[in-house]
Amino acid sequence: MNYEKLKTFIVVAEKKSFSEAAKLLFVTQPTITAQIKALEEELSTKLFERTTKKVSLTQSGIILMNYAKEIVRLNDTARKEITEIENTVYGELSIGCSFTIGEYIMPEFLKQFKDMYPLIQIKVDITNSNNIISDIKDQRVDVGLIETPIDDSEIVVESFLEDELILIASPLSFSSENPVISVDELKALPLIVRERGSGTRAVVNQYLNQSGVREEDLNIVMELGSTEAIKAAVEAKLGISITSKSAIKKEQKLNLLTAYKVKDVSFYRFFYTAYGKNQVLKSTAELFIEELYKMTRKRRELTL
Repeated sequence: MNYEKLKTFIVVAEKKSFSEAAKLLFVTQPTITAQIKALEEELSTKLFERTTKKVSLTQSGIILMNYAKEIVRLNDTARKEITEIENTVYGELSIGCSFTIGEYIMPEFLKQFKDMYPLIQIKVDITNSNNIISDIKDQRVDVGLIETPIDDSEIVVESFLEDELILIASPLSFSSENPVISVDELKALPLIVRERGSGTRAVVNQYLNQSGVREEDLNIVMELGSTEAIKAAVEAKLGISITSKSAIKKEQKLNLLTAYKVKDVSFYRFFYTAYGKNQVLKSTAELFIEELYKMTRKRRELTL
């Protein structure tokens, strides 16, 4: 049985849709239909029941599904081991990065990784953590770098770097020079937040909830879809925000933004790698994760 046909069969079965499978595999729907038809002819059986509204597996399809995933996994494992024996470091690597990591943390690491392995072709998609998990499950990306731990039985999540979130405001926003504000003051201030699904927003809500503050208690005046947009809005004195300390280094040097602490609340978090639990990682993805941990460990040692 053809490897590509089996992969197509698995995607159609999981998505219960020929059109959705076509989108995920970047081919036309007639191509998907032709591959499934060829597989059915090869096995002399019907694999799917098709109606105008849904696609479901036949009994033969259920049996094939049990074996198809294992066949694809073994194929991927064999390819990976052969590549490792050849000791040739090249190939493609697709990474999904949440906004803060992609915009402020990863450029430095990617530069070092690319210098070490120039033949690896890297594609980076910057989006929020929820989208990255979906992309991992749909095999659109090989590995994700996210800002909040995900409790999902299909995903392996491991921490690789600690980050601190701080409250930011435009200079002279507060009459007091005290770099610490209370939780009660925070509730009254006009707050600009990231969109729902953002790892930063989830972490902020988690710590505030632990301090007895719900999101409904906050004076949220605006939701924005990127840290850059939030920084610009804060600079324009449209409100305050809570964001990664790593994101405002340049603005602090230029005195465009001021950082504050929230009394009795510490917004510390970890950044995480994420990948499919039942997927065979590409050699390039394994190598990237290994080097990422080496780089972050070295960075920690330098700051001690």
